[in-house]
Amino acid sequence: MIGRHGRGAAKTIFTPPAKLLIKLGVSPNWVTVVGALATSAVALTLFPLGYLWPGALALGALVLVDALDGTMARLAGSETKWGGFLDSTLDRVSDAAIFGGLIIYLVRQHDTWGAVAGIVALGLGAVVPYARAKAEALGLIATIGIAERGDRLLVALTTAGVVGLGAPRLVLTISLALLGVASAVTVCQRAYVVYRQSKNAPEATGAK
Repeated sequence: MIGRHGRGAAKTIFTPPAKLLIKLGVSPNWVTVVGALATSAVALTLFPLGYLWPGALALGALVLVDALDGTMARLAGSETKWGGFLDSTLDRVSDAAIFGGLIIYLVRQHDTWGAVAGIVALGLGAVVPYARAKAEALGLIATIGIAERGDRLLVALTTAGVVGLGAPRLVLTISLALLGVASAVTVCQRAYVVYRQSKNAPEATGAK
């Protein structure tokens, strides 16, 4: 939901730096890789050590910059299937690092329920983009949902930052649990729209 509404603003904000990087000869794919590596390094270092507020702030900036590579590719007219695959795949790596960092933090705090909520949020959150990708592979559309990637990251990073500033750790546990529920709802929404579309679509193989 937030991701769809924020694309226009992201385009306006990142167009100037994207043009500059293109002039400097920087590849969009290079930006994608560096961004994912930086995100993973920050999430798996600061969060486990308990630096929630600095980690959330740094990761929030890196997540915003994640839109830069796509803007560069569009401006340069260099959008490719490889670039799209790389960006989507490394987004999953970044997500796993962010939620994994929070889970490690909660484990180190001996917060069993918080860690379980984080694992559920991570696992179901990974199914959300898979459902869309599988639908598109079958020639269908499944972009509906209450918890897109941007929504999940915004909630996780905001609550992590709030806890880092002194709020009870329970706030993070509850937010992760709600993200798990929201992700499950999103998967169900996408499954439903795919089911409706498949009623009028040719049968496709179910092979994995």
